[in-house]
Amino acid sequence: MTQHPLIRVRDLNVHIDGQHILKNINISIPDKSVTSIIGPSGCGKTTLLKTFNRLLDDTANVTVSGSVLVDDEDIYAPHAEVTHIRKKMGLLSQRPYPLPMSIYDNVAYGPRIHGIRDKSTLDSIVEKQLKDTGLWDEVKERLHGPANKLSIGQQQRLCLARGLAVQPEIILGDESTSALDPVSTHTIEDLFVRLKEQYTIVLVTHILRQARRISDYIIFVYMGEIVEFGPTEEVLLHPKEELTRQYVKGFIS
Repeated sequence: MTQHPLIRVRDLNVHIDGQHILKNINISIPDKSVTSIIGPSGCGKTTLLKTFNRLLDDTANVTVSGSVLVDDEDIYAPHAEVTHIRKKMGLLSQRPYPLPMSIYDNVAYGPRIHGIRDKSTLDSIVEKQLKDTGLWDEVKERLHGPANKLSIGQQQRLCLARGLAVQPEIILGDESTSALDPVSTHTIEDLFVRLKEQYTIVLVTHILRQARRISDYIIFVYMGEIVEFGPTEEVLLHPKEELTRQYVKGFIS
């Protein structure tokens, strides 16, 4: 792989409530690409994604060992600063959660938290991110209207714009199209493909067709372990491991 690995995971183990959820994870995720994490329900996909921005810190009875390096910084080092780490990540959840405020204020929220107060600067940030997520033409006449009046597909793009407004390096998506209709799903997928020119994108998806459409790389996780990792066509069409073959053919669900 020629791309520089922006995320490097070394000897990562995660225990939750005494259960060994992730087991000896070692992987390097290339920059400026879309990497999809696939695998059966309950295999550890979302847990792996959450280790990349320390969202597991919000879960009780969690033990994490090993290291996750982002830009060569170990985010699990004893003195790592969590707010600084999370600023590098834009997270898109299964369902959109717009803040209870206007469309404009949703996008401006993060920059304001990080000290930007100048109105013209905020205006530029809001316009750029709404354009980058394909929302500008749809909402420019109602920027100060409530975000919760948008369609669910528009809300998901707004949440993506809000995440991008703090200039992250990485976009994380946790089955982020599962609640959307086919048209909105296609729009979000197109956005991911376009945005990979600027960001490292890591997605959890249970839809193999989607993984094939938009991913450059695939991570196949089974029972907390990485079974196979490689270019999308190679993993899905010519898997090296028997477990991968069974999953791709639908024999493991």
